[in-house]
Amino acid sequence: MHEILKKIQQLGVVPVVVLHDAKDACPLAQALCDGGLPCAEVTFRTDAAADSIRLIKQHFPDMLVGAGTVLIPEQVDQAIEAGAEFIVSPGLSPAVVTRCIDKNIPITPGINNPTDIETALSFGLEVLKFFPAEPSGGLAMIKALSAPYPQITFMPTGGIHLENMGRYLSYPKVIACGGSWMASSELIQSGKFDTIKELTKETVQALRQIRPATP
Repeated sequence: MHEILKKIQQLGVVPVVVLHDAKDACPLAQALCDGGLPCAEVTFRTDAAADSIRLIKQHFPDMLVGAGTVLIPEQVDQAIEAGAEFIVSPGLSPAVVTRCIDKNIPITPGINNPTDIETALSFGLEVLKFFPAEPSGGLAMIKALSAPYPQITFMPTGGIHLENMGRYLSYPKVIACGGSWMASSELIQSGKFDTIKELTKETVQALRQIRPATP
């Protein structure tokens, strides 16, 4: 497993964030770090994504920052140039995966069926995003997929929240969960960074109950 993915496994949860204005990037990063979760997947759903990644890495160099919702190879280039350390996509685009491999940056593409898993294996990938997790069958589906593909581990995202993340994280084939419950777009846009910090603390406390070795 790539060293960055090992760090994600140690953290247990990846905050998936949507930033509409880069001015919110540093306050958000501060809230996540103060809450005990120095990591963010900044989604390329807005034009502020690359600038937000750049600002976070400039001001919080020790924070683990990746790019999410990466749909085309050009976004891989933009994310790397901004300082992203990992790439996540909602689906499995061979062009995106190839660009990430060429650039030597870990890519966790989204899958929810055997065909996509076999495509991922053809690229040498063994850590995959299970998306959308809850609508795709949740933990039961992950267990079903794990039987014929025991070498695969998963990072489920989509419908994950504080109340159900324990079910996923207790399964050994799940390295981490992705989610936005501690840093929703609404909280970010309304500047409620103290609330984000408290929700992050609550998440970390729950993580320590589920996985006692969590930092």
